[in-house]
Amino acid sequence: MDVRWEEAGWERLTGRAGRRRLPVWDCTVGLVVGDDSVLLIDPGSSVREGAGVRAEAERLTGRRVTHIAFTHGHFDHVMGAPAFPEAEVFGAVGLERLLAPARGREELRASAVRNGLAEDEAAEAAELLRAPRHLVSGEWTLELGGVQVLLANLGPAHSQYDLTVFVPGEREVVFCGDLVEESGEPQAGGDAVPGQWPAALDRLLSLGGDDAVYVPGHGALVTADFVREQRATLAARFGVSEA
Repeated sequence: MDVRWEEAGWERLTGRAGRRRLPVWDCTVGLVVGDDSVLLIDPGSSVREGAGVRAEAERLTGRRVTHIAFTHGHFDHVMGAPAFPEAEVFGAVGLERLLAPARGREELRASAVRNGLAEDEAAEAAELLRAPRHLVSGEWTLELGGVQVLLANLGPAHSQYDLTVFVPGEREVVFCGDLVEESGEPQAGGDAVPGQWPAALDRLLSLGGDDAVYVPGHGALVTADFVREQRATLAARFGVSEA
């Protein structure tokens, strides 16, 4: 174990990947370190929180974050992005419309306030947030130097625009976003597509396999068996046929 990561509150998953569970909403932030580039997965809920994540990431890696991947467009996963103005941002195709100026960002700001983010912080993040420049419709291989990360659009499911991140290594790591949640029941808001969620988890499992480490959007690390159990629970909850 890398003591520096542990002392900073991060969990080292492999030689290339780690994550941190942020306070308040227990949102997971992921970090993948290549020889040339650094990928951050979900930069937090506010500019202030994102700035803290940026400082920690730079201290741990010795380099700036060059790439950001949004697993979906909910406020606790995207509103820290303005703290990384130089990073190349990736998201599922269609997310650029959700994060567009005016109505889309106003809805995001309102959601953040409803969930407890201070109004001034929500307004700041919504004003500065920019939509992803790189849009993933199927799969996108991202070369970071020494490691190729696969970005996979598996939605719609938890949201209209779900993206997962697969990191190869001594053990594959799968950053699931909120397709998988451990610290509470999976949340299905107004933008969820419950009928397609179990199928998205089938695709997640086929890409990750039985031996991968699955990193939920919220909560502790889980196994493929946990994902299968959550898939069955969701299918029963939403009346999705196995046929």
